[in-house]
Amino acid sequence: MPLIPEEPQIHESAQGPRATPAAGRTAPTPRPVPGPRPAAPARPGRPGSVRPMPAQRASREPAKSGPSAPSATPQIQLIPASAEGALDAAEEAVDLLLESGRAPGDVLVITTGEPHPWATHELSFGDGAYWAQHDAGDDVFYADASAAGLAAARPVVVVAVNGGAGDTVATALPLALGRAGALLIVCGDPKQINSVLGAGV
Repeated sequence: MPLIPEEPQIHESAQGPRATPAAGRTAPTPRPVPGPRPAAPARPGRPGSVRPMPAQRASREPAKSGPSAPSATPQIQLIPASAEGALDAAEEAVDLLLESGRAPGDVLVITTGEPHPWATHELSFGDGAYWAQHDAGDDVFYADASAAGLAAARPVVVVAVNGGAGDTVATALPLALGRAGALLIVCGDPKQINSVLGAGV
């Protein structure tokens, strides 16, 4: 049966003193010290500092559902939004999840159109660093729909239908449903979302 648009309500329970040069001795000229890499754009659940990354890996295999994958169908919540407003709606949903007690590492956010600014920033440092944050599993993780198949399941998956071709959306939504352990939140056009997920729920 078709999904009924809902309001965005989340039902989840929940340096030291400087030495003075000795007399008659010229103080050495300090050498510049490389600074840390720029911090990623602010996002829910992410501290300002950047944690060290493990070594890069040559390749990454698509995540597979193992025996421990949840068998129950997750709850699905639809938040009506335009393509232009879907990402903002998804961010608000993440805020509500964190405020209700969800751990940042419980949440995966998938975008079907333009990638989230955080994902774009982290990918500029290479795939290894980007996926290392995913594997650490202690923060909200943002992925483009084209890479969502590489992401492992998380209790909550939030999808921002913020553009993208029709087939991209048609592929991303079922994939997101398969990655969600307890709750799938989809932000976008209700008609488009129902056409993809409506018959399966």
